[in-house]
Amino acid sequence: MTSVILPAVPRVLIAEADPWSRDLLKEVLLNVRCDARLDLCADGQQALELLAAKPYDLVIADWELPGVDGLNVLRSIRQRKRQPPLPFILMSSRNDSASVREALPLAPTAYLTKPLNMDSLTQRLQGLLLSAGEEVSCEVPSLAPGMTLSVYLERRRELAEGAPLMTDVQLAVQRSLNPNGLDLTALEEEIRTDPQVTAVLIAAANSAAHHNGAAVQTLSQALHRLGTGQSMNLILGLALKRSAKLSDPCLADYAERYWNLSLHTAEYARTLARLLDLDQERCYCAGMLHRLGDLALLRCLQEWQQAGGPLDDLEEVGEALSEYGAAYGSALRTRWRLPLELRELIAAAYQLGGGVYSREALVMNMAAQLARLNEHEGLEALAKSRTARLLKIGLPELMRLRKT
Repeated sequence: MTSVILPAVPRVLIAEADPWSRDLLKEVLLNVRCDARLDLCADGQQALELLAAKPYDLVIADWELPGVDGLNVLRSIRQRKRQPPLPFILMSSRNDSASVREALPLAPTAYLTKPLNMDSLTQRLQGLLLSAGEEVSCEVPSLAPGMTLSVYLERRRELAEGAPLMTDVQLAVQRSLNPNGLDLTALEEEIRTDPQVTAVLIAAANSAAHHNGAAVQTLSQALHRLGTGQSMNLILGLALKRSAKLSDPCLADYAERYWNLSLHTAEYARTLARLLDLDQERCYCAGMLHRLGDLALLRCLQEWQQAGGPLDDLEEVGEALSEYGAAYGSALRTRWRLPLELRELIAAAYQLGGGVYSREALVMNMAAQLARLNEHEGLEALAKSRTARLLKIGLPELMRLRKT
């Protein structure tokens, strides 16, 4: 493959129906050229309209686009006989020789089969978007004049990327590899304590491109529906995002506390579910995700700092968490379309609404209360609570739970 001469700032079109795959492609591309001007679309007709309206320097498209498929988008481009030809990366889940022969006459710059090999994709993009030895660096966009923290957090709520990573995902994937490839069982064990990874994989497994059958509500179900390649790509892609890790010590300390609260809630929920013969893994996932909003808010606070915003004391962080943490969590769970049943379990960790409660909802409420208790107090009051009465769990059982 030969490099092509591109303008100082290339314009790239990404056409991919699946929102999580589309986002992954965006992050990989921006990791190569952070200054690229990107347009994203989800179907072939929109891709053709964008191509007619703007001059592009690279197109990345999935063959299996709805409506006009990616091969016909490529055919339309080649019929214009642009010189030099517009670089076009065609992706497809078809890896048979007949499909490759069908695409070759249209001269795609690259034909990549799904799930994508991220190293191969990165190398292709580097060859197309960078000169030999060239590196491109981008400054973090500064805040608008007069921007306040409260306004910033309000605006970021519907755009937040989610929680920071609490696991070294590259190491987790490396540990899960064996001579036969990626071991999903081992991978689940490595990443199951990370709220961001858990939420993203469950959301991706339920997206339109993957949805067939019952809704996915646990990490194990998500991994097996996505498969080894797509799971690995999505996990590693999370590490490419801005503020994937918290570098500010104060914010990292807050995140550690909320993460530990999630871990304790998840473990209590799983133990209670096992005792009551309920779905252990669904309760565990709900516990792991119930502080996702607080963690996402901490990530946004770091982005505020990186953009030049002041964050002077712990009290300001605490006030922001108190005011916006729950709203961030609700917005993320809705935007990522996590299954309603899972969202209801997460909500039960905070409070029980009116009406009839499922036993799993009661378990979540009990687990969250246990996780929030001080080490040597509160069990007696909890044993007398409505949740304990409905679950028929007394003080002896709670004491044993605290010791596990």
